[in-house]
Amino acid sequence: MLMQYDYLVTGGAGFIGSHLCERLILEGKSVCVLDDLSTGHLENIERLLSSENFLFVEGSVLSADIVTECVHKCNTIIHLAAAVGVENVINRPVETIETNVSGTENVLRAARHNNSKVFIASTSEVYGKSWKVPFSEDGDIVLGATSRNRWSYACSKALDEFLALAYNHSYNLPVVICRFFNTVGPRQSGRYGMVLPRFINQALTGKPITVFGNGTQTRCFSLVNEVIDCVLKLLETPEAVGNVINIGSTEEITILELARRVREISSSNSEIVIVPYDEAYPAGFEDMQRRVPDVTKLKKMIGICPEADTETIIRLIIENGIPEGKQ
Repeated sequence: MLMQYDYLVTGGAGFIGSHLCERLILEGKSVCVLDDLSTGHLENIERLLSSENFLFVEGSVLSADIVTECVHKCNTIIHLAAAVGVENVINRPVETIETNVSGTENVLRAARHNNSKVFIASTSEVYGKSWKVPFSEDGDIVLGATSRNRWSYACSKALDEFLALAYNHSYNLPVVICRFFNTVGPRQSGRYGMVLPRFINQALTGKPITVFGNGTQTRCFSLVNEVIDCVLKLLETPEAVGNVINIGSTEEITILELARRVREISSSNSEIVIVPYDEAYPAGFEDMQRRVPDVTKLKKMIGICPEADTETIIRLIIENGIPEGKQ
């Protein structure tokens, strides 16, 4: 008889996915992971491979047959697989769009035929250049010109949301969509431009801490374990179905101040160097000046939101270290 799993986690060998899988296994759930290891790493889930409640399938969400096979084995789908990181998005725009859009379409189509609940991981990038801060889920989306592929990621994830909501409306598929705001923590790679692990690695190795832009842009960083708390609670909340929900901390910090705190907490002598965008990225790069979530809906639904402060997060990452070969 075909073994049934409680959860399918696409992208489960990645940063967020591996932490999520550990939590689910710890709670006694059975988990199937689908990951092509393009940005995920097998060592992230190595300790889970021997569990009888865990199955790893190496494959891509772009393969409709593999997705269908995996979905057929599972009751709930947590779809995390996506192109990640600003650098990856800029350097590999075709892969970004295809992975995000076609991959999500494959997951939703298979889930519809299996009548599975689906969690779709979206992103704060969807808000684009919106000036109305904090960002509310019902606020307008303001994206840049299509000639600047920086915005292809945001657009593709917005299309994922439209598609998921259409499946909910047209086929009554239970979907929950969440926009993550700068989720960080142990095991995250700085390889694809993620700012906090990059800063910490530079500080610990004595290299210059490179701040792109002028450093006045702000972000809100959320600890991965607290984000996972929110994800799992939302999956158990009927009111979350058919909704888009922000998940993030509301502690706003400039990137320059982040660099200073990393240097101070790590007791590093690294120099902080400002690198203009036109030197760090291809010509015409644009960025969000502020990225702050409105978490009113999240708190109303589940009563919690990520609250770990930036200093605590930095210390936790330093204690655990940045994985070798993933900087």
